[in-house]
Amino acid sequence: MSRPAIWCCLLSFAWLTCPEASTTARESDRPAANSEQSTVFTWDLRTTEEVAPESGRFHQVERTEIWLPSKTAFIVCDMWDLHHCLNATRRVGELAPRMNRVLNEARRRGATIIHSPSSCMDAYADHPARRHAQETPRVDNLPPEIGSWCHSIPAEEQGVYPIDQSDGGEDDDLREHEQWAKQLTAMGRNPGAPWKTQTSLLDIHDEDFISDDGEEVWSILEQRGINNVVLVGVHTNMCVLGRPFGLRQMARNGKNVVLMRDMTDTMYNPAMPPFVSHFTGTDLIVEHIEKYVCPTVTSDQILGGEPFRFRNDTRPHLVIVMAEKEYHTAETLPAFAKARLGKEFRVSYVYEDPDNRNTLPGIEVLDEADVALISVRRRHLPPEQMEVVRQFVHAGKPVVGIRTANHAFCLRNSGPEAGLTDWRDWDPYVFGGHYTNHHGDGPDVDVRVSPEAAEHPILTGVDVESLRGKGSLYQVNPLSSSTFTLLTGTIPGKPTEPLAWTNITPDGGPSFYTSLGHVGDFEQPEFQDLLHNALRWAAGIPISARQADEGEELAAAP
Repeated sequence: MSRPAIWCCLLSFAWLTCPEASTTARESDRPAANSEQSTVFTWDLRTTEEVAPESGRFHQVERTEIWLPSKTAFIVCDMWDLHHCLNATRRVGELAPRMNRVLNEARRRGATIIHSPSSCMDAYADHPARRHAQETPRVDNLPPEIGSWCHSIPAEEQGVYPIDQSDGGEDDDLREHEQWAKQLTAMGRNPGAPWKTQTSLLDIHDEDFISDDGEEVWSILEQRGINNVVLVGVHTNMCVLGRPFGLRQMARNGKNVVLMRDMTDTMYNPAMPPFVSHFTGTDLIVEHIEKYVCPTVTSDQILGGEPFRFRNDTRPHLVIVMAEKEYHTAETLPAFAKARLGKEFRVSYVYEDPDNRNTLPGIEVLDEADVALISVRRRHLPPEQMEVVRQFVHAGKPVVGIRTANHAFCLRNSGPEAGLTDWRDWDPYVFGGHYTNHHGDGPDVDVRVSPEAAEHPILTGVDVESLRGKGSLYQVNPLSSSTFTLLTGTIPGKPTEPLAWTNITPDGGPSFYTSLGHVGDFEQPEFQDLLHNALRWAAGIPISARQADEGEELAAAP
């Protein structure tokens, strides 16, 4: 077979599995939203910060900054033409058209563009952008080791690296990967390092710079008076963090650097710890970066519209809202999410302010959520925060509640404090319940399946006979006619009470509630199965007995 024919086969193999690539390659021709009015960069910089010192609980916080384009550079990290991992090659092809729009708009506004496809400089020996970099005089203030890979910075020592990438991170199907390696060999490419150039889907202008040298890149920034740096490209957990021009070097040497978190990808294999989806692996690395390295932004902040999302990333966005102290769900729910939800959900957390019980910093993340899991007890909120909650419910989005969630936003016999708001009919409106009180501590609650609910998908694979309620039994009767009871609970000498049920809100949204949620309940895999299924049901994820079994095995893993 001739070399051109082999090349055509090679491209076909990669691109036929990424059909959007050919149709969106010219996405750069479309104008950015309101681009004629855009003369600066206005960023919502997101960081992940600890709620209180040594609490181990983190939530996302945003702040706004305005950057001058003349003081800003975009560095494109390792967006190679080919990769030893076929899925990585596919994702670069899917990512590149949107990234090209970002770079073209940044360039239009006057930002500096630096293309850094590592070990590909020979291909650009005669390119004006490469000569542009080489001709930039070296500055005298080169930081120590700016030309070297940076494996970590001191701030990262506070945390544990969130994914295991020791296998190299390939997530290919083994048969596809074998065929891919053979085609690379036929092309005369090294299957272990087949890249030769940056992907052709990214425009390189003569006035840009091409360099993979840390000293060159630093000199470009200094000679042009640039202190603001945006990193885009791949792979987040490796090159984007560690290269001489990467996030760590920029951050530790004083640049005002951010990662554009939707313009990147990880090298992570879901078969490795923590055994989550590839895209959750990316989320975990982004969270790590926001905690210990630098803030992040998204491409819609320069282009308008919505942030970029890979077409195979179909995870619903679950926001877990926690503001109660009695049952310690600020500890049990994140642990549950880490063990159970990483394959199917993108998860964000909202905690109460430790200095003000009646505010929920970051609750605005509900605006972009698909499902909410509520564990809140008798909190009043500032009007703007309560409005976020109301708008989520009124949009007909699913709500799952545990334990104190049925009295989340009201006090028993008093109105809200000055400047705060409540939602008095939250329980009947959202859950169709009628919480009045709870029986005192006593024996375990005996749990039974409601006769008509035996085949309900939420109960799939749940060993209800082994489940015991470890907290006091809530008094919730009578339920609304819009509810469907799944489980009931009894204690000696008291009437039977509904223990778990579904509802349809007046806005048409599905909800699930259970009065379980005690620490002792979370210690039982049966309760975790129930809650996991309820979240799947709320998000519209089909539930099978096999899924339930896999969830139980995952929860039992060390």
